[in-house]
Parts: sequence; structure tokens; C-alpha cells
Amino acid sequence: MRLIQFVDDARTPRVGEVDASGATVKALAGAQTLYALAQEALASGQSLAALIGARPRDESFDYAELLANGRVLPPLQHPDPAHCLVTGTGLTHTGSAATRDAMHQEARPKVEEETLTDSMRMFRWGLEGGRPTDGRPGVQPEWFYKGNGHIVVGTGAALSSPGFALDGGEEPELVGIYLVDDTGTPRRLGFALGNEFSDHVTERQNYLYLAHSKLRQCAVGPELWTGELPDDLRGQSRIRRQGKVIWEKPFVTGEANMCHTLDNLEYHHFKYAAHRRPGDVHLHFMGTATLSFADGIRVEPGDEFEIELPAMGAPLRNTLQVAEDDFSIGGVQPL
Repeated sequence: MRLIQFVDDARTPRVGEVDASGATVKALAGAQTLYALAQEALASGQSLAALIGARPRDESFDYAELLANGRVLPPLQHPDPAHCLVTGTGLTHTGSAATRDAMHQEARPKVEEETLTDSMRMFRWGLEGGRPTDGRPGVQPEWFYKGNGHIVVGTGAALSSPGFALDGGEEPELVGIYLVDDTGTPRRLGFALGNEFSDHVTERQNYLYLAHSKLRQCAVGPELWTGELPDDLRGQSRIRRQGKVIWEKPFVTGEANMCHTLDNLEYHHFKYAAHRRPGDVHLHFMGTATLSFADGIRVEPGDEFEIELPAMGAPLRNTLQVAEDDFSIGGVQPL
């Protein structure tokens, strides 16, 4: 099932299902947000898919027109954005260590353990222990915090890089979409495409700056995929400048291309009690191995990022803009 949130002709928020052709969106009667629908499913003891499947459809919309007019919203939002936690894991894909390590040192094949960078060492731990088969947790992945719901934009919106940033590059990823129920149990609604959008120049200075480099906006959508996720997902990540593609590269995701299982990544995020607060929404980025920055690309304001994963529906498109800094040293005032 492919679900979107959008605004109709009267600018009223709606929830719709994208039909099999990908051309038409059928709006669900009386449904304004996926958050409300998910809460309704929990209260009724139904699955989200069963609830939506039984819901009547009352209007049809041209999907391409909704996308072109910037009317598609991120697939899940909390009514209070402060109760949406945006996080991620890195070094989870089988090619991700080489990309990361290249940012911090020259490649050195067949190095010994004591000469590995911390990135390569953590990646090796994931290869050796990220896919447990005995029912116990595997090795924990790298984890980072990005922000709350205020940083999330949908397809067609600009990704705003702060004026103090040294870079604003794309990261094409899967995003796990979750709602914590009243008992404190995380409930996965499904997955979406994401552009995790980070400052790779800042990160390259020192890996301890990774935390700073992640505190940026991100894009999620356009669709929520509620079915079983394929193990092998293949797509394209590209950058356009003035309408022309200046960089394009295939990327892969799904468990067949990862050194951690999704169960293991989810466990190590939700094992913390603070991440199981009833009613909260979680958007969790699952990592990538493909970055234009690693190929020497330096993006410019006005460039368009496009992340396409056909199995997940329509592509995610966003332009880069640079914001003026609205805070300066000395900006903290005594009370």
C-alpha cells in the first residue's frame, strides 16, 4: 500500500492511496492525517492496512499535479513537531565504510586492526555481528540525532542549509516510520524514501564533528510504503543544476545490501526507554553507501537533489537553498 499526505484544492490536509498505476491518488473519506488514522487503528485493534482498506474513498486527484504543485506533505507528522524524533544510523551498508573512510584518510588495503580508523573498525563490527541469528541483539551501530519534526520537509520543498554550514550534501536512504503506542511499544507504520542531508565538509575535519554535521534539515517522502519491504532495493541518486544532471549514481539498500538487520537497528534505537514514550513519532534513517561528496561534487544553491527508488513509488525531489544565520555569538541573554 502506497500512502501520501497532501493538501486538496481547498488547502485541507488529506490522506490518500496511490493507485497501482501511480497516476491517481484516491483520498480516504474523513481522513486528514496518517497520525490520526494510526491512532484510530490502535484504538480499534486493527492493523493500519486493514483500517485503510475498509475506508471509503471520496475523491480522486492527479498525482503528478499534486507533486508538481508542491502539495504533497511528509508521510507522517506529529501534531506537535517536538514529539517527532529524527535520528539515524551510519555504517550500515556494505559499501558505506569505504565512502566514510575515504573522507578521513587515504585507503589502505589489508590494514591491521590497530591501524584501522574508528569508522572502519565499527563497520567491521557490523559485518561480524550486525546480523544475529540466535534471537539476541547484535552489535550496536553508529547512532546520531538529527532533530525534531520541525526539520522535516516533504518532496518539492527546499532543503535549507544554514549560513554557517560548510556543505549541504544529499544522503539517499530508507526511513523507518514509527508511532509509539499507549503501552510504550514502538509500532512500525512502514518505510519511506529520505534525503538525510548532512554537512560532509564539517564531518571530514574530524569524525567527532559528525554530531554537528547531522543537525540539519532532512526530506522524507513522498510515500509511505506499508507492505513487506523487499530485501534488495535499487535506485538512482542524482543532482541537477539549471535543469542538467551534473552527477548521477546508482544506490542500493534493503537488508541484502546491509551489514545490520533492520531488527537489529530498530532494537538499538528503541532499547532506550526515552525512545518509547507513548504517542511519539520516530523517523529513523537507515544509512547509505552513496554520496556525491565522495565523488568530489560540491553542490550550489539552486541545485536539485533527486532520489529515486522505483519500488517505493515516486522520487523525492528537493532544491538546495542557503539560509541567513539568525543567531550570533552573544545571542544568549541573561534572564
